[in-house]
Amino acid sequence: MSTLKIKSLSYSDVNYNIKYQNIIEEKKRKTGQYLGEGAIFFLLISAGAIFLFRAVNKQLKISQQQQNFMMAITHELKTPIAITKLNLETIQKRKLDDNQQLKLISNTIEENNRMNALCSNLLLSSQMEAGGYQLAFAEINFSELVLNCVRDFKNRFAFKAIQTEIEENIFLKGDIFLLQIVINNLIDNAVKYTPKESVLTITLSKGKFSTLCVADQGEGINDNEKKKVFDKFYRSGIEATQKSKGTGLGLFLVKKIIHAHKGDIYIKDNKPKGAKFFIELKS
Repeated sequence: MSTLKIKSLSYSDVNYNIKYQNIIEEKKRKTGQYLGEGAIFFLLISAGAIFLFRAVNKQLKISQQQQNFMMAITHELKTPIAITKLNLETIQKRKLDDNQQLKLISNTIEENNRMNALCSNLLLSSQMEAGGYQLAFAEINFSELVLNCVRDFKNRFAFKAIQTEIEENIFLKGDIFLLQIVINNLIDNAVKYTPKESVLTITLSKGKFSTLCVADQGEGINDNEKKKVFDKFYRSGIEATQKSKGTGLGLFLVKKIIHAHKGDIYIKDNKPKGAKFFIELKS
């Protein structure tokens, strides 16, 4: 346009130089304007593309986690169902002595408890995320609650070496049902990752806070995963190579419950190997 305007000028025009300079200045202004607008549109498009990429990538990760969760939950439910069915069919079809029957019945009850705990985790997770669960705070003996949970695990896993250092008569205000889930999930997690020959340690002490520590001697948790393990559906390690059972809900629930009690939870390395899970609650 500037070139056409310059060509349309007449050299005989006394104002030729002024008009020529005006055209050149207008060209510079328009060039700067178009470059500025172009840069702004380019930045907006780039920002939109980055946002869209991140949103799609996040959705793909969530979809993959949910798929892994559905596979895990299906396996976790089918296993106790299959064991329970097999035990009952064995009792029905074969003549067993009293000890054998008691052993099968005990095993069936244990698998049923496992299924019940899994269903409770699923239901509670949905309720807490939707804000539909109202915490029932009361004065509880936290020491007794921890001891009862430990006693239950010792009965269920007699082969597992569990050491305890529980300070007596530590009282605090909390929801006893939810705190029991916290303790059970932490101990269950430690049992999964602690080899049979290793020792699982549970300590409870009172200082500025009531501090519960569950330490295992498993493979440990990488520093970049110490926060991720509390995300919903997240499981430590590579999904394809994970050997331990789990759905990725246990630690997510633990964090939700502890934060609902205005407490804190964090992980430290255990020496020489393993992980230590700490929860701190106001007494």
